[in-house]
Amino acid sequence: MGLVGVTERDLEQMLAITRRYGEDDGESLPWELMHDLKQLVACDMVEASFQDTPRWEIRDQQLPRHDLPPADVAAFDAAYRTHYWQGCCSLPDRTGDLSPVTRISDHVSDREWHRSGMYADVGRAMGIEHELMVWLDAGAPQRTLRLLFSRGPGSDFSERDVAVLTLLRPHLQAAYVAAERRRRGLLPLTRRQREILQYVASGYTNHQIARRLDVSDATVRKHLENIFARLAVSSRTAAVARLRDPLQTAAQEVPEDDA
Repeated sequence: MGLVGVTERDLEQMLAITRRYGEDDGESLPWELMHDLKQLVACDMVEASFQDTPRWEIRDQQLPRHDLPPADVAAFDAAYRTHYWQGCCSLPDRTGDLSPVTRISDHVSDREWHRSGMYADVGRAMGIEHELMVWLDAGAPQRTLRLLFSRGPGSDFSERDVAVLTLLRPHLQAAYVAAERRRRGLLPLTRRQREILQYVASGYTNHQIARRLDVSDATVRKHLENIFARLAVSSRTAAVARLRDPLQTAAQEVPEDDA
């Protein structure tokens, strides 16, 4: 994708967003990152919405907050579920493709959007006339973190807005994984530690692993001690279970430790 309408100032803001953010009680992403995104892509509201569709589990982090009375929240949730599979918001679940950064207007005309059940029962209540969507992998099929940029009446999101978020998407994915890892105590493993843990998961003994890797049994034991410490577990079974956690699998590798 070309840098459509992207300015030097945009590039400076994008570079700032690629920095490491600290933990600040953001539900899905650091609040500081949410503020930076709202400045980069002008909108009325930016939302980080975790959604596990098979379980219909949804957690919203909105900037600014859009609080509805409890009765309205229940009606809103019911309407969203009713219209979900006919709306643009279901595209990642229907296609399995999380990569496009897309607008409602890329899929339906304004007339079609305003005639849809999703707009009548959800969009209008939220004041959403235009929406720009970024989908991030949350570690399992039909489990995503959705970054939703919304606007009321006025101009739609531009090609420039699509371009900057497309370029930032890998960094946003990394920021989400890092935030989840901090919240859930997931620590990245080295390549050798992952390799050893894969052998453990396959039923190999320490001695068998040592022979496969041409190292001593003591070296394998030391690696396992380090693995247990990183994952905050005390058994091989628990370590294997943590290895199979989707977000642990997505965690970045760290430099090799001395055995």
